[in-house]
Amino acid sequence: MTTILGFDKNHIEKARELALASYNEERSVVTALPQIDAISEDAFTDFTGNGLGVAMLNGDKLLGFMCCEGSWENAFDSTATGVFVPLHAHGAIPENRGGIYKRLYQAAAELWVGKGIAYHGISLYTHDSQAKDAFFSCGFGLRCVDAVRPLTNFEHPICEGIVFEELANPDVIKEIRNMKNALSIHLGESPCFMRSSPADRESWIARTESRESRLFTAMYNGLQIAYIDVKNDGENFATWEGSVQNICGAFCLPEYRGKGIMQGLLNHVITQMKSDKVSSLGIDFESFNLSSNGFWLKHFTSYASSVTRRIDECAFTN
Repeated sequence: MTTILGFDKNHIEKARELALASYNEERSVVTALPQIDAISEDAFTDFTGNGLGVAMLNGDKLLGFMCCEGSWENAFDSTATGVFVPLHAHGAIPENRGGIYKRLYQAAAELWVGKGIAYHGISLYTHDSQAKDAFFSCGFGLRCVDAVRPLTNFEHPICEGIVFEELANPDVIKEIRNMKNALSIHLGESPCFMRSSPADRESWIARTESRESRLFTAMYNGLQIAYIDVKNDGENFATWEGSVQNICGAFCLPEYRGKGIMQGLLNHVITQMKSDKVSSLGIDFESFNLSSNGFWLKHFTSYASSVTRRIDECAFTN
């Protein structure tokens, strides 16, 4: 007989095994993902204290589990409270995986909505069709994509007169502020609608300038026309590996697009990273950012998709 209980410390060991098994399933398809022998127990301990996770058992056998990070206000700059289920915070056995996920979400969603949490997000493996179908049937839609590529060069158009370089001087780095501002404005337009005020844009740019990252640019006639920002850590446990570097920002001025410049800059980044014992390069981006979606999926392979659902306000009325 199956039962659904609150996730607690007694479920951690089996949950780690299920999460790693799911990762290895995806890695068998997307070979650029790094080998991971175990997911740290520390990555699960926070899930036992927030009262927001569930586990499905058949006797002593863990069939599946779903946990989340603590809730946060104004999720995705909305008026709603939200939760997010990262890649390692869920898993299910292969048999009837879709049905298990539906029941897990039903139980978790009842718990979340009971606490006034309206925005639900979860990161799913791209090639896990059972899980994706389960959450699609529960009203979720795609929002973000995580992708990866091996650190191998590729052919691209010759970029006459373009200089690719890595910036190091903080004063020079600030020269690309115009592109970061343009990127923020672009994300506020249709169909993204991730709008921000001038003050919010300035705050975001300042945060990007203060983080530890490597900044690569393309220059034409003394003008910075494109950039790619790379850092050590990414958005999920697979990107925490030292062999993976992660693109955390990129933009090309509109008038220079379609000329192979971003391909050339990406190739330059790959060449530079090879000397640092890096084996893979990761990227995450919004699926509804249509121009970047088309570019990145030409050169990277998707391995995870973050899907979201916004519960209607009628769920919170008496």
